Formats: sequence, structure tokens, C-alpha cells
Amino acid sequence: MTDRKPPIRPAHYDKKVGLVLQGGGALGSYQAGVYEVLASSEYLPDWVAGISIGAVNAAIIAGNAPEARVDRLRSFWEDITSPTELWAFVPAGPFSDWQQKASAFTSLMFGQPGFFAPRAPQEWLSPHRLVSYYDTSALKRTLEKLVDFDRINGSKEMRLSVGVVNVCNGQFAYFDSETTKIRSEHIVASCALPPAFPWVEIDGEHYWDGGLFSNTPLQYVLDFYPRRSRLTFQVDVFPAHGRLPNTLDEVSEREKDIRYSSRTRMSTNAFRDRHEVRHAINELYKILPADLANTEQAKRLYEYGCVTEMDIVQLIYRPLEPQGAEKDYEFSRSTMNARWQQGVADTLTTLGASPWLAPTPKEIGVRLFDVMHEVFARKS
Repeated sequence: MTDRKPPIRPAHYDKKVGLVLQGGGALGSYQAGVYEVLASSEYLPDWVAGISIGAVNAAIIAGNAPEARVDRLRSFWEDITSPTELWAFVPAGPFSDWQQKASAFTSLMFGQPGFFAPRAPQEWLSPHRLVSYYDTSALKRTLEKLVDFDRINGSKEMRLSVGVVNVCNGQFAYFDSETTKIRSEHIVASCALPPAFPWVEIDGEHYWDGGLFSNTPLQYVLDFYPRRSRLTFQVDVFPAHGRLPNTLDEVSEREKDIRYSSRTRMSTNAFRDRHEVRHAINELYKILPADLANTEQAKRLYEYGCVTEMDIVQLIYRPLEPQGAEKDYEFSRSTMNARWQQGVADTLTTLGASPWLAPTPKEIGVRLFDVMHEVFARKS
């Protein structure tokens, strides 16, 4: 954590602010810590988008008054972790590792209150009708308790988008409060990771977790037309960088980190390259002779140009020690709090640096910032 006070946001830095939250199950408490800092900063988002657990956090944020959002996030994370702690505090070491694994095992066997529960024994008597190992009715009830969906659907101050995949046609889709009346079902659908959780039927279509297709909603937010220059905090919970694993469990954890972080990185890089081309088209069009600029070909090309400037701030959960392949379903209270506090600390450090306030070269359309990368590299 840093005591450095963030620099004042100057009036000329007038970009809209977005917050995009990836999937990652129990790792999502890191995202809540990030928002806790943003909520009291000069960078309060006007658009939140999420996938899977990111959709849950996003809905709680968008579906509450600004002064209640952090408390409601805390209520959610405490409600779903309350009975999984075997002891109040266990020092780091073998016993701590054992407790974390015991917590993950408990989650597999008994589910998480307010989130999901194993199928009833009688349901297994007709296994051909089963489409998931767990039932997520509890999550729907939790959302309806903590989220004001009328606020989401009637608000002009904050937009909500959640990503899903259509089970039958495999198409990625977004439920967006600008165009869709968001209900609890839309959020549960974004969390429906098979085969653990069942698909959700909405208006005759069936949907699974959007993380099956892409684990980040960044591209949807930044590519939405008409585009607007934007500062976007992209919160990921799977680190691309990591040390060489020494055990089979660490191998499984590292594989999962690479699998999910690579898709986030690929999507981010693809957007950056595409937007740089838009800037290049705009610059080229400016220097075309009038006879060329007035041709149909040049006009069609100009339609692809863009002058918006995008700043992407990457906040990535990077624990210093391996947490095991089961970390995304390890819901112990102590681990949840540790992840939340790391989200707070990383965001304070990032805001303290505020590298996006540096002047943007005219030829640059997208800037990527990862303040914590060097900090993490020095510690590991």
C-alpha cells in the first residue's frame, strides 16, 4: 500500500470512465477492493461491465446508490463466505494451505450460501435430466436482495453490461441496460459456467457464462458506437506473469492463469491494434489531395477512421505465493479479505502514479498502463 496522495484530476482530462470486471469466482473480491478505492476517487465510473463474478459485482455497483455500493459489495462477499472459515486466523504456512484446501473442498461438497448448492440426491435418480452439478437459485435470491434493478434500468448516471454465450448457437452476446430491461436472470446467466452451473433461459433463449467465449468485456465497452474517449480500469484476476511451478497443483494453477489471462491479453491487444489503424486512417485522410479525398473509396475508408483516445489501466490480482488450482472456488473469509485488501492497495498505488495524466502523443490512439507490474516484479 502507498500513502502517496493521487494527483488532482485536471479539468482538461475529461475522458469518461469505464470499469470492466472479468470472471474468476472467489477471486472476484479483489474487484470489490478496486471499486472501494475508485468510489471515493475522482474516477467514478459511468459504465460498468462484467462477466461471471464480474457481472455480479457490476450489478451490485450499478444497482445501488453511490453511498451504499461498497457496503452492499461487502454484504455479498461476507454472506457467501461466512460459514467456510474453520478458524478465525491461521498464520501463513502448511496449516494455512490446508485450511484453504479444506475450504475449497467444502465448497465443492456443500456449495456456498447465497450462491450455489449441490443438486438434491433425488435429482440424481434421473441423471439424464441433469444439466449441472449445482443449483444457483440462491444467487438469484441474493441479487434480488442486494440489487435495485429498477435503479439499473432507470439510471442515467451508470450503465451496466453483462456478457453471456448462447448455448445453442455459440454466439457471444451482451445484456445492456441501454437496450435491455436487466433482471436478476441476466446476471445469473453470466455466471452459468458449465457443467457446474445450469444455463438460464431468457425470452426463449438459453445462456451460459460469457467467460466461455471471452473473459473480458473491454472490447464491447470501447468499441461501442458512437465511441467516446475513455479511461477504462480493466480488472483481471488471472495473472499472465508467474514463476515456474514446482508441484502438480502449481502446474494446474499456472495453466489456469495462462488460459484465462491470454484471452484477456489477446482481446486487449486486438482492440489496441484496431484502434491504432483507425487513427492512421484519420491521419491519412487529412493529407489526401482533394480529388482523392472525394472518391467513393476514400470516403468509405474514412468511415473506419476515429479520433477518440483510449487509456486502459490494467489492475491484475497477483498473489505473491501460489494459491492452488482451486483458488477460484476457495471462499474462506480470510482469503476473501486478503484479496479485497490487495485490490485496495493496488488501486491506491495505481491512482498515486496516475500515468494517464501525462500528455498523449498525437499519433497514439490507445495507451496501456500496468503500474503494479514493476512493483510485483520487485517483490517476486
